This record gives sequence, C-alpha cells and structure tokens, in this order.
Amino acid sequence: MSVLIIFKLLGSLALLMFGMKSMSDSLQKLAGPQLRHVLGAMTTNRFTGVLTGMLVTASVQSSTATTVMTVSFVNAGLLTLAQAISVIMGANIGTTLTAWIMSAGFSFNISDFVYPAFLLGIVLIYMKKYRIIGDFIFGLSFLLLGLGTLRATGIEMNLGNNPSVLAFFSSFDPDSFLTTLTFLLLGGVLTFCVQSSAAVMAITMILCSTGALPIYQGIALVMGENIGTTITSNLAALSANTQARRAALAHLFFNVFGVVWALIFFRPFINLVCDIVGIDPSAQSQSPIRLSFALAMFHTLFNVINTAILIGFIPQIERIVCWVIKSKEKETDNNEFKLRYIQGGIMRTPEIAVLQAQREVGVYSNQTQNMFSLVVKMLDETDSTNAEKAFEYINKLEDQSDKMEIEIAHYLEDVSNYHLSDESKAKVRAMIRMISEIESVGDSCFNLARTLRHYHTTKEKFTAEQVENVRRMMSLVTESLTELNAMMSVEREHLSIDRIAELEEEINSLRNNLKDKNIADVDNHVYSYRISTMYIDLISECEKLADYIVNVAEARMMLYKTI
Repeated sequence: MSVLIIFKLLGSLALLMFGMKSMSDSLQKLAGPQLRHVLGAMTTNRFTGVLTGMLVTASVQSSTATTVMTVSFVNAGLLTLAQAISVIMGANIGTTLTAWIMSAGFSFNISDFVYPAFLLGIVLIYMKKYRIIGDFIFGLSFLLLGLGTLRATGIEMNLGNNPSVLAFFSSFDPDSFLTTLTFLLLGGVLTFCVQSSAAVMAITMILCSTGALPIYQGIALVMGENIGTTITSNLAALSANTQARRAALAHLFFNVFGVVWALIFFRPFINLVCDIVGIDPSAQSQSPIRLSFALAMFHTLFNVINTAILIGFIPQIERIVCWVIKSKEKETDNNEFKLRYIQGGIMRTPEIAVLQAQREVGVYSNQTQNMFSLVVKMLDETDSTNAEKAFEYINKLEDQSDKMEIEIAHYLEDVSNYHLSDESKAKVRAMIRMISEIESVGDSCFNLARTLRHYHTTKEKFTAEQVENVRRMMSLVTESLTELNAMMSVEREHLSIDRIAELEEEINSLRNNLKDKNIADVDNHVYSYRISTMYIDLISECEKLADYIVNVAEARMMLYKTI
C-alpha cells in the first residue's frame, strides 16, 4: 500500500507539472505576439518595466518564458539591461499567481470540475478554430487534477499522525536559525532537482496542510525554492552570451538579496503574514486551507517587498552584474562566426524560439549588406593587393553566410517539431524561405567579388562610362538592401515592399539598356569583347541580386501577415 501511495504522489506531481507546462505553452501561443509587442512598448521606465514583467508572467504562467523573452529583446537592442532587470523583478511577482492557484486547489474538492473541463477542452481541440483555447483548458484540467490527486493522497497518507514523519520534523529545533537554513537549502536543492518550483510549492503545501511541517519550516522551503529556480537559469545561461548571463545573475542577485533580509526579519515577517491570513503560527492545529493561503501570501509579499526595496537600485545592480560578468572580446570579434540571438543553453519555449530566429534572420540580412558594401569598395580599389585582401574577406563572409543559413535552418527545423500555433508555423515557413534567398544574395556578392578580382588582375580596364554605369547599378542595389534591412525592424503597420519593387524595375530597365549599349560599343570597338564580358557579368549579377532581395522582402511580408 505504501508503494502505491508513493506512485500516486509522484504521478500527481507529474500531472501538475505537465498541466503547468501545457497551460503555459498554450497561453504563449494564444497571446505571444501581442505580449512581445507589449514587452517592447511598455518598458519606458523601471516602474512600467516591473508592471510589464508582472502582467506578462501572470498571463503566460512562466517566469522563465518572460526572462528569455526579455533577454532576446536586450540582445536585439529593444531593451537596455536596466529595463530587463525591472521586467525580471516584475516576473518574480507575476509568478506568485501559481501559488494562489494551488492554494485554491487545496481549498476544495476540485475533481467535480475537472472532468467537465476535460470534455470541453477536447471538444474545442477538435474544433480547429479554438484548438489553442482547448489546449489551455486541457492543461488547466491536468493541473487541477494533479492538485486534487495530490490533496487526496496527502489526506490518505495522514502525515500529521504518522509517528515517523512527526519524529523526523520534530528532530529539528523550531527556534534554531540552523533549522531555517537547513530547510532553505533543502528547498533550493529540491527545486533544482525536479526543475519545477511549482512542484516544490505543492509538496510544501501538502506537508503544511496535513500538520506534518510547521509553518516556519514550510516558508523556509518556499524561500529556498526562490533560490533554486534561479540556479537553474544561471546554469542554463553558462554557455550563452554575455547579456543572457548578466540577466540571469541579476535574477539570482534579486532573490538572494530578498532571502537575506527575510532571514533577518524571519519571525516578525512570518507572524505578519499569519496575522493577515488569520492563523496562529505557534498553534498545533491549523486550518489546512489557511495554511496554504499563508504560503501563497508569503510568496507574494516576499517578492513585492523585495521589488519595492530594489527598484530604486537598478542602476547599481546593473553595474554589479556588468562588473562580475565582463564582455568577452571574442563576442565582439566580427571575424568569428557565432550566432547572436540563437544561443545554446538558455531555456526556451517554442514561441520565444521563433522570436529569437526572427532576430537572427535580421542579423543574417545585415551581414549580406556588409558584404555588398565591400564589393562596392572593391570596384574603386586601385591597388590589386588591397583588392585581393578585400576578396579574401568577402570570401570569409560568404563562408559565414553559408554556415548561418545551415544553423538557422536546423534551428527552425527543431522548433517546428514542437506544437506551435498556426501563426508560428507560418512564420517558420516564411523564415526558411527568407534565409534561402538571403544566402543567394551572399552568393551573388561573392560572384561579384570574384569577377572584380579577375578584373583587377587584367591590364585592360573599364572605361570611365563603364565604371560609372556599374556604380549606378550598385547604388540602386545598395538602396534596395537598405530598404530590405529597414523592413526587418519596422512596425508591421508601416511595412511596405513598394520601394523595393520600384528599385527592382529600375534595375531591370538599366540592365536592359546597358546590355544593348554594350553590344553596340563592342561592335564599334570602344572596348574589347573580353572587358565587355566582365562588365556585363557585373551588371547581370547585380540584377540577379535585386531579384533575390525582392524574394526576401516578399517572404518578410508573409511573415508579418501572420502576426
């Protein structure tokens, strides 16, 4: 019988964790794009940043998702590190909603409500239009079923009257500071091991509500849970970039600071919480419902007070984390291939991964413009040695371009294996087309550089008119690339492909005119056939490049139509 109870306990925790994850994923799919716009628009100062982090985390039920989203915005230059710290503070407040949901689940028998919810959820899932809402209800149902089973299992275990359990907890001196530190450490270790602060909170509520664990030790476990959840994110960010590690360290600093002052005022603070809830912390017999509410109340007050204390010291926190984690020189080395926003090690959710991929595609597009600017300089180069160096650098950038396409494509393939919303699936398809066309732009830049390299090794040179014509063509392509990269960050209501289409028509017309004139010039012996082939190769390759730019822009338009 004891083995069966243990399996019921572990199984109910698994149901709870699965329900939390399913609910969080569906909420992100349901409101992800809007939440990303809110996160970017509402962080004008530290107070709105805290409010934004709180609302977003309460909406998606995942402080990890909010933190990862915030880090990606910092990397994209849409948020400063100081703004990100304020959002992370708000995320700590928003995540306390989970404890209140659990305490409500311990308040009454929720099994009667779970099965109708399952029925409603499966009906909505089969109605394709409302599938995401159905996924959310299904996840919530699993969460509530896990809580209900956990509550019933706790009652069945009768921990409050189990001599072994009571003897174990009574072996700790309730008035000892060492006991508080022991349970704090235990809470941190448990959270790190099970990778779920919700599961540890549920276990704590079971132990306290059955009378097995005194409220003081239960709250020490909750404090340890706050530390444990930040250790996970810091370990995950070890292989990530500097800004990600700084944000994770700021999260750790926030919670460690909170635990320190909470330990200093431990007894008075808990007594205040118990007074608010209406229980006597020293009484032997307590209301299970009120005990679970006391844990939720502590979790909320702890994070609210901690935020109120630290919100005025965000610049100082920023300086501390920047001092501890210094920028690596290799991260700013443009010659080294490394993706900027798609980082290994950071905990991600599929919807946030799509956002990171969008940022990386923007970087990819910018790199091709840098390649083309080098091609333009190569045209005007008079020293063949310098021209050779420029070609070698373009060749290296083209090799990086190929690697970027492969890495981003693999990343998008991995993301597409998850259960994404229809909008995100459309975005993935659009981005796959974009990176393919951007890679073609890079190939065209390399082809132009190769032709110019050959040109600089010949004795015969272009006429002044030919040079001017190639410059004119490259100027139009440069403008088209500039318009394309502006599209990568522009708000969707201002998105337009019109100017790129106009430039493509101008380039086509110029190409046709120059090809016709080239035939006439060769017939009139203005220049040799050999130099004319290099001249037309440059003109034709520029026209191909412009076509690829139009293809990328069209895919970008499709990407924004899904938002």
